[in-house]
Amino acid sequence: MQLLFIDSISQIFTAEGLIALFTLTVLEIVLGIDNVIFISIISDKLKDEDEKNKARNVGILLALFVRIGLLFGISWIVSLKEPLFVIFGEDFSGRDIILMLGGLFLMGKSTSEIHAKMEMDEEGHEVGKKYATLTGAILQIVIIDVVFSFDSILTAVGLVKEVAIMIAAVIISMCVMFIFAKNISDFINEHPTFKMLALSFLIMIGFLLVAESLDVHVPKAYIYFAMGFAFIVEVLNMRMRKNAIKKRKDSAAK
Repeated sequence: MQLLFIDSISQIFTAEGLIALFTLTVLEIVLGIDNVIFISIISDKLKDEDEKNKARNVGILLALFVRIGLLFGISWIVSLKEPLFVIFGEDFSGRDIILMLGGLFLMGKSTSEIHAKMEMDEEGHEVGKKYATLTGAILQIVIIDVVFSFDSILTAVGLVKEVAIMIAAVIISMCVMFIFAKNISDFINEHPTFKMLALSFLIMIGFLLVAESLDVHVPKAYIYFAMGFAFIVEVLNMRMRKNAIKKRKDSAAK
């Protein structure tokens, strides 16, 4: 096992290995954006700024450890694809159950967050807003880390055979997200329309996880293209609103 792992490390420094590492790292970053958005939204429920930063950092570190742990348990992950029981002619495996429960949790949590954002008082504050505890926030982050990690690791296994390349890609992608997580979190929280858009994306991701657990496969490229297109449209809307505000201020000054 040790010799195989050392041989796998040597494969990283070949031309083919470096290309695989770059490709997988980019994919891991793209797949990890959903995780970072969820972590940002959950950590924002905390009252203290230090606790928000702690929850965000702990969440990303836990995601890293979960992914690496799953990589060393690839044979176990593969075994989770074996059917456990049949309902109405549909086979359900351990992986299907994890994806379905995770998808339902993500849909439920995102829907409740949208409902909370819709219930605003006259000053724009959430009605009856309740702050989360650090332990509760980290527990929710751990649950969704496991679900997103399965998606991430299954992608890695499908693209690369060398475990060392998978681990390197996961570590690099997690480091990138760790660096930019606070910026992403601040951006989402400072722009309510983007936060609503992010929550809508999470509902869609949750729905896709449930669909995948039922063997209904939707190409993720379509989903990320739609998310990217919606993001660009919202950026243009934000720029248009800023220009409109600036024009009103200039007119009032005159």
